[in-house]
Amino acid sequence: MVSQDHPPYAAVALRRGVLAVSVLDDIDVEPGSLGVVLPGPPPLELTWDEVAAATGARHPETDAGRQRLRWWLRSRRRAADLVPLEPRLRAVGLPVGHLLHPGGPWVCERVLGGALELGLGVLGLDPDDPDAVVALPPPALQHAGVDPARAWPAARTLLEAVGLLAASLLARDAKGVLRPVGDADVVTLLGARSLRACLAGPDGGMVGAVVPMRRRGWTRLSLVDPAFGPAAAAATPAAERGFARPLLLTADEVVLVEPGGHPGIALRQAVGDDPRWGRDVLRR
Repeated sequence: MVSQDHPPYAAVALRRGVLAVSVLDDIDVEPGSLGVVLPGPPPLELTWDEVAAATGARHPETDAGRQRLRWWLRSRRRAADLVPLEPRLRAVGLPVGHLLHPGGPWVCERVLGGALELGLGVLGLDPDDPDAVVALPPPALQHAGVDPARAWPAARTLLEAVGLLAASLLARDAKGVLRPVGDADVVTLLGARSLRACLAGPDGGMVGAVVPMRRRGWTRLSLVDPAFGPAAAAATPAAERGFARPLLLTADEVVLVEPGGHPGIALRQAVGDDPRWGRDVLRR
């Protein structure tokens, strides 16, 4: 049964959503009264509360809800088959509210500015894209015996090293195009302070960026049509989408500009009323 913490439609709608994913995406599931079983070895038992958490705020019978169910169920099954996970763990960055964001318990670090959050993912989880790092649902980490608090520092250190490499490559790109480096996509790279500090410059300034998709971004906005970012984000499938609006970056922050496309956002608006941030910031 489904906890009363979830909407009243959840029990019936979740079952129908799971069955739809099973039929449409060829995922083996065995629904029961207490949850669903993913045949093994080893078989995995997911409670209906976990299935409800998998859909997030999306109705399980919508396209978005089914996409989340498909990603969650496949990730849980594949992660169980890859144990031990530790050698494959990597940092993953996702925009707040992204379709494939696993939820609050997944977050290991929130970048100042309220636009980007980081957590753990697994390299090679998707056989169709073995070089991709897939954000991992927290129950998969628990099942594998991984303590995120202990695993995160190593993943974070690796991300900073990759960020430095991305900065050196970007410095040689006349068009300022951000591309994936190693197994880190562009949104994840923005989680590296090493990259943001290079973009912001030695004076600790601010720079704009457009990252409408997870695997591509632009940092020289004088070469980009202002309408390009929102249009490209809207045209990108939700699972691969980056940020719907332009970003302002400092060494410490990733800030989404205000709705309406006004790039003159004040940094203090994004970080709240903390008096430490009530200072002038150089802008590039």
